[in-house]
Amino acid sequence: MSPAGGTGRELRVLVGSPAAGLLPDASAPVPDGTILLDLGEDHPSRAGLLELRVWTDGATDPTAERVVRAEVRIGALHRGAEKLFEVRDYRQVIMLADRHDWHAPFAGELAVALLCEQQLGLEVPARATWARTLLAEHTRVASHLGFLGWLTDRLDPGLAVEVRGLRERLRVGLAGLTGNRVHPMVTQVGGLAVDPDPGWLRAETARLDGVPALAARLLDRLDTDAAITLLDGEGPAGSSAPSDGPTAALGPDLVAAFGVSGPAARAAGCVADLRIEAPYLAYAELADVLSTFPAAALPGPPGGAGRRFAVLAAELAVSAALVTACAERLSGLPGPVRVDAGKNLRLPDGDGYLCTEAPLGRSGVYLVSRGERTPWRLKLRTASFNNVAAWEAVLPGCRVVDLEAALASLGYVVGDLDK
Repeated sequence: MSPAGGTGRELRVLVGSPAAGLLPDASAPVPDGTILLDLGEDHPSRAGLLELRVWTDGATDPTAERVVRAEVRIGALHRGAEKLFEVRDYRQVIMLADRHDWHAPFAGELAVALLCEQQLGLEVPARATWARTLLAEHTRVASHLGFLGWLTDRLDPGLAVEVRGLRERLRVGLAGLTGNRVHPMVTQVGGLAVDPDPGWLRAETARLDGVPALAARLLDRLDTDAAITLLDGEGPAGSSAPSDGPTAALGPDLVAAFGVSGPAARAAGCVADLRIEAPYLAYAELADVLSTFPAAALPGPPGGAGRRFAVLAAELAVSAALVTACAERLSGLPGPVRVDAGKNLRLPDGDGYLCTEAPLGRSGVYLVSRGERTPWRLKLRTASFNNVAAWEAVLPGCRVVDLEAALASLGYVVGDLDK
C-alpha cells in the first residue's frame, strides 16, 4: 500500500544479520520489497529481531527515493524480564538485570543495586563506590566501541581493526576481574563481589592508554569529506536529489518529546548527563574530568548522524580519563568492597525510583516492595526504547540509501528495547 494513495513503495526493513528471527530461511533470496540492513558482525544490532516498515515517495532515481512514513515493529525478543523479576529474590534480580543490554550489562545490575541500597538506607564502602565507577566507565567505552564499529568498517578498515581489538581487550580484562567476558554479575546489594587488585588496575589503565589518541583519530575521520558524504552530506555522484541537511535530524524538541537521552541527546545540543546533573557513585569528585568533554568543537551538524558518532568518539577519551582517575584513587584507598546485607534480603514496604547514566542513556528502575524477598513490581526505563521510538519521527525525509547511517547512529540493543 502506497502512502496516502500515492505511487510510493512500502518496504520491509529488517535490521540485523541475517535478519535473525524475521526471515523463515536465511539462505533464501530476499523477497521483493524487503531490505536487509546488516550493520556489521560486531554491531549491537547483530541479533536482529527488529522490523521497520517504511513508505517512500516512489522516486524513480533509487538514490533520491525518500521515506515519507516509518513504523517500528518491536516485540520479537520480548522475554518478560519485568515479570521474571517478580519471582526472583533481590540477589537474583541483579543477575537478571544485566541481561537486557548485553553490551552494557554492568549498567543494568548497578542501577538495581543502587536502588535497593537507597531503599534500605545502606551505605556502601568508599572502595566499592570507586570500583563501581571504574567499571561503569569501562562499560561505557566497550559499548561505544560497538556502535562506532559500523562507522570505521565503512570509512577506515585499519581503524576498524583497532576498534575491534580494543573492545576484545576490554572483554579479556573484564574476564580477568570477574570471570566473565560479557556478563560480569559481580554487583551485590552492599558493594561488589570482587576487589580489583593493584595488578589488575595497572593492566586496566594500560589497556586504555591509547584511547585518547584513538578518539582523536575517529574525530579527525569524521571531519573528512568521505564521512560527511556518508553521514550528512550530498548523495552519490549522479543523484538527482542531494541531502537536505543532517541525516535523521534529532533536535531538542524531539529529544524532549520522545525522552531520548544519553549521547543522542547530547548530540542534539541538550544538557543531558546524570553524572553531571545529579551525580551518583564518585562522579561529584570527578566533575573536573567530566568537564573536559569538547561539546562545542565536534564535527557534524547538531542533531545529525555525524554529530551522534562524534559524541560517541569524544566520550571514549573522557571515560578513559575517568577510569584512570578511579584506578589512581583505588590504588591508595584501603578497605572492603562490600558490607553484608544478609542472604534473606527484604526491602521495606514502599516504592522507589532511581536512574543512572548508562552508555546509551538513562537507565531507570522503578520498584514496588511489599516487604517480601521478591519485588512486587520492578519496571525498567531503558534508553533503547526511547531511541527507537524516535525513529518514526526522524526517518521521514531521509533517503532510503541513508537508512543505514540513520539507524546505526541512533543506537539500541534489542534486549534493552523489548525486555
